[in-house]
Amino acid sequence: MNPKLTRITESVPSITVGCEWAIDAFDCAPQRLREIQTLQELCNRIICELQLNVVGAPMWHKFPGEGGVTGLYLLSESHLACHTYPEFALATFNLYCCHTLPEWPWESILAKEIGATHCRVVSMTRGARNEPAGFQERRLESSR
Repeated sequence: MNPKLTRITESVPSITVGCEWAIDAFDCAPQRLREIQTLQELCNRIICELQLNVVGAPMWHKFPGEGGVTGLYLLSESHLACHTYPEFALATFNLYCCHTLPEWPWESILAKEIGATHCRVVSMTRGARNEPAGFQERRLESSR
């Protein structure tokens, strides 16, 4: 490694500018993944329980036929996105926030609301230059 780069990196204070969660919910009920109202209620719950603030109107798009749904919320803290793929029984969520957030029960809520049998939740600290452990992944496998 270049010694000059090492010194520059070490001299910069470690800051955290937020956190990001990427969630994959597997084996969901395909019909639930086509229901805009179900997904809007789910996203509103996430926003409410994490005390986030919506800026403007959320944007939603329903794909034709048996297609899924895409939703996007602009937040004063950043954004929440939702994409569903009924043909794969998959829903994905991305939540970026400019400050740290408490843990949230993604696995149990997504199991209840959209029938997910297992989830992959990846969280990452953003801007943590000197924190190599800023990336965490947890998985829950359902006993169903």
